[in-house]
Amino acid sequence: MAAPGLAARRAAAALLAGVLERGQTLAEQAEAAGGPLAAIAPAERARAQTLATGTLRHLGRIDAVLAPFLRKPPPPTAMNALRLAVAELNLDQVPPHAAVDGAVRLVQAGHARHLSGLVNAVARRVAAGGAALWDAAPEAPLPDWLAAPIAAAWGPAAVAAIAEAHRRPPPIDLTLRDPAEAADWAERLGAELLPTGNLRLAGRVQLSTLPGYAEGAWWVQDAAAALPARLFGDLAGRRVLDVCAAPGGKTLQLAAAGADVTALDLSAPRLRRLHENLARTGLAARVVTADALAWQPEAPFDAILVDAPCSATGTIRRHPDLPFLRAGRELAPLLALQAALLDRAWRWLAPGGRLVYCVCSLFPAEGEDQLARFRAAAPGARMAPPDPAALGIDPAWIDAAGGLRLRPDFWPERGGMDGFYAACLAKPGDAAADAA
Repeated sequence: MAAPGLAARRAAAALLAGVLERGQTLAEQAEAAGGPLAAIAPAERARAQTLATGTLRHLGRIDAVLAPFLRKPPPPTAMNALRLAVAELNLDQVPPHAAVDGAVRLVQAGHARHLSGLVNAVARRVAAGGAALWDAAPEAPLPDWLAAPIAAAWGPAAVAAIAEAHRRPPPIDLTLRDPAEAADWAERLGAELLPTGNLRLAGRVQLSTLPGYAEGAWWVQDAAAALPARLFGDLAGRRVLDVCAAPGGKTLQLAAAGADVTALDLSAPRLRRLHENLARTGLAARVVTADALAWQPEAPFDAILVDAPCSATGTIRRHPDLPFLRAGRELAPLLALQAALLDRAWRWLAPGGRLVYCVCSLFPAEGEDQLARFRAAAPGARMAPPDPAALGIDPAWIDAAGGLRLRPDFWPERGGMDGFYAACLAKPGDAAADAA
């Protein structure tokens, strides 16, 4: 791979500093008007994001490579330059001379010329050590706040498998506006047709240049994230509410299924992407900007999807900054918010209706346990377990209660998936559910 330019390296270093020093997410920095990516060309922007995410994904191993050559941690400017050099050498196979020179120029451009000698010496020694240094360095384990709940739920082997899944760059998955055209689009895009009906692209691509983008034949959505909306079954002609809808992938699914969709979200900026995708795909939904805890519908809905705010621990493979920004301390308010949303949405559901609750979390407290607490307080709520054959999934992914548990270490031979929990509840009045 060709060495990235100085602009990309500077932006990548700024992204690292934002995460590690200021507690900012990569997404917040990427979207900021005056952020590190605002003033650079698209190719440099993409390279900076790839370099920063790769570095964060392997930060423990990178620091282990550097440790023998540092008597004490240098200032952050130098440390991040060295981290990027190690990532370039070992993840991207950038030539040693280019990686070393890039690290030196980076600290010089950052008004830290006095650190250039240190960076040059350390980077050269790391480059001279070659792949042997990388091969001998251990990857960092999952932090305790993340590992402990996973181990309690599924054992230490799951912890190791999920940690390994987090270190692999995730593939790009597409959901089709018309699932009947899946085989045709797989051939046209050179994509893998997954058992769920989603398409999985090979490698990194410029999405806007691909066939089908302009006409809205598909949208980007992880295969796991596309499953909750399918738990409803047939939605043609049904009134459906999507709670916490932004950025809108599930809204698009519901609309493509023929539902009369209302998309509700508190964030107007995040809903802009939904408006853009509705226009691109030619799909329709009523979009409401409001707080779900204050808003009141005019009439009950036949189906409601609650994609609740959560720890997002199921998306760490896509967002490797999260382990450095979360420590589990924010879980209590999230649990309270999820419970409140469930309770409120249940009251908006018509008799005989279906409610799907989902979270992109690996914590049972936000998924299995949250739903169990709700069902204990709403004894009329019955689980409507999914049909694994209809979804194209492993039956083992459905738990004893009838909920769907997805993990990053599932489908390792295909590139994994995001972590999710989803469950479908039937409200009394549905004859089929009452007979279940």
